[in-house]
Amino acid sequence: MDAREKYIKAGRIAGEALKYGASLIKIGETLLDVTEKVEQKILDLGGEFAFPPQISLNEIAAHYCADPKDPIVFKKGDLVKLDVGVMIDGYIGDTAISVNLGEHEDLVKASREALDNAIKLIRPGVTLSELGKTIHNTIVKYGYAPVRNLSGHGLNQYVFHDRPSIPNFDTGDKTILEKGMVIAIEPFASTGAGVIYESSSANIFSVVNKKPVRNIITREILKEIEKYRNMPFTTRWLTRKFPEPKVNFALRELQHMNIIRSYPPLPDERKGYVSQAEHTIIVDDEPIVTTRI
Repeated sequence: MDAREKYIKAGRIAGEALKYGASLIKIGETLLDVTEKVEQKILDLGGEFAFPPQISLNEIAAHYCADPKDPIVFKKGDLVKLDVGVMIDGYIGDTAISVNLGEHEDLVKASREALDNAIKLIRPGVTLSELGKTIHNTIVKYGYAPVRNLSGHGLNQYVFHDRPSIPNFDTGDKTILEKGMVIAIEPFASTGAGVIYESSSANIFSVVNKKPVRNIITREILKEIEKYRNMPFTTRWLTRKFPEPKVNFALRELQHMNIIRSYPPLPDERKGYVSQAEHTIIVDDEPIVTTRI
């Protein structure tokens, strides 16, 4: 397979895993169980993880990942975002969906329609500001706010957030899409501020620096982390092989040494509910939406 075929295969697996995961999100089911079933589905389909599957509820827009003993049970009224990333030899498919367990039908429609309208514009020569304006106008039409400090992004081999950044409002950026680019368009619609912030208690990390480590426990766990090839990982994956206290100790030390960085959950500033929709697209005269199945 060439690179394009690998992008397409990764996207297909991501799309199938997303559809499967969305079907599991029901009142009374646990976030941990759904997450682990989605992970297994990705592996069964022959994919690797571009990042840990994330399931973010209500005012949290993104970056919530199941803890080793996560207590969350889906309840009536929840708005659930499932975000899935899959790799084939480092080539990525990134996709997300919002599942409505309450009175959030229009909020879900707003982000999904914004995504669909942006995809209709994609071709070589289209500017980033055109995409952002379309996303913004679609979400505002429903009476919601686009999340201004989250964006879509380029994808590259073993790079899950590459240039260009695809805005969710008109930034005036005249950068154009070029043939062959692979991008993820990712509108978020909010009932609140339309601005998110980094909260605490992150359990998603990635390696950002290489340094010698003296502590034997930390060194052993870092050796395991290096198997993820600088792609994001989560605490729960490490606790399958190491005791949880040792994992937490090592992660704290690695953060202190600036060897890893964290990705905390991202709630809306005014605790507004947030919906998300996302597809991966190969830019061409007839663009290929790799994650649409």
